[in-house]
Amino acid sequence: MDNPVPVIFRGVDRAAFAVSFAGKLRNAGLAAGLTETGDLVGALEVCTLDSPEAVYWALRVATVRRQPDLAVFDRVFAAVFTDVPQLALNRGTEPPGNRRDDVHVPVKADTERAADGGGLPWATLPTPVAAAVGPAEGPSVPLLRPSALAALAERPFEDLDAAQIEQLGAALRDELTRWPTRRTRRHETNSAGRRLALRATVALSRRTAWEPVEIVRQRPIRRPRRVVLLCDVSASMQAQAAAYLHLMRAFTTVADAEAFAFATGLTRLTPALRQTSPRQAITQATAAVTDRFGGTRIAANLSTLLDSHHGNTLRGALVIVASDGWDTDPPERLAATMARLRRRAYRILWLNPRAGAPGFTPRVAAMAAALPFCDAMLPAATFADLAAAVRHLRK
Repeated sequence: MDNPVPVIFRGVDRAAFAVSFAGKLRNAGLAAGLTETGDLVGALEVCTLDSPEAVYWALRVATVRRQPDLAVFDRVFAAVFTDVPQLALNRGTEPPGNRRDDVHVPVKADTERAADGGGLPWATLPTPVAAAVGPAEGPSVPLLRPSALAALAERPFEDLDAAQIEQLGAALRDELTRWPTRRTRRHETNSAGRRLALRATVALSRRTAWEPVEIVRQRPIRRPRRVVLLCDVSASMQAQAAAYLHLMRAFTTVADAEAFAFATGLTRLTPALRQTSPRQAITQATAAVTDRFGGTRIAANLSTLLDSHHGNTLRGALVIVASDGWDTDPPERLAATMARLRRRAYRILWLNPRAGAPGFTPRVAAMAAALPFCDAMLPAATFADLAAAVRHLRK
């Protein structure tokens, strides 16, 4: 009795392999989209994959659409199937100008050896624990379970390293997926609106002898509530500065907020924090603040913001001030500035890293002067406190 024909994909989830192989092709520069991935799944289902050559041609016919993509496909195929015998095809053995892609040289495969997945990501039973593959520019951050992430969120900022702060910053950004809106003075056409759009109704009535057969309705346009954040980066806030930058980036990218950092001067960080890469955004924002870890002038910086052309962004906005309240300016000046801010802003929220300590009272003169003009003062010593503050703002 003849021996059975060896199967290349024994013990492998072919659909998962097709998706993973198409992803590798896209990373290498070949345009393998949903259509190519679907063709690849169908090819692996109907083809008899009893030899490396059959595998090669099934993958190539399903994914390659252009002549220039052959070199990319060959490189990816060779990288994926390094644990099977090499194919003695004519690719790479002839100069590009004399290449004939419709001819291949069949060779014997090592039929005694059946591939079992080798711990590759598309194997049906992958290795339970595998080394995390990170980007080339720096160390990777392993994914944590929700319980471990919640435990990190309860730790003080000074006990966290840069990688943990970046992870918690991404989790904090997920808290802002739903942000409250406000009613504007502009209107839009909507069949469920309660207001009659007179001009549009009259325009339609011209087609029906000036009889308003069709009534056009409209309703107010709603926009996300504007947010302005001011973060204290003085010496007393050194432990909290990195975490608060991640908070500002979350608001900047999700709620289109304006972000400012202040110590002895005021620095606008909105363009830097809108970068796609979190690491690059934090790096640019840190480099932009030249007076960090110095003194603090809260009243002077708030006055500068109110008097600048960015002061109009405070009108009807939710203002968040993250500071411990230590200020070198007189408390009377801070009280007068906060009164101006109170008349212009929608709400003022003060985040104080020391507010969560047992028996805390605002004994600092500047904090006591600013507190009557704030709608709320919340603790902000951990990422759990910041997430609670975000949930408080969404109400």
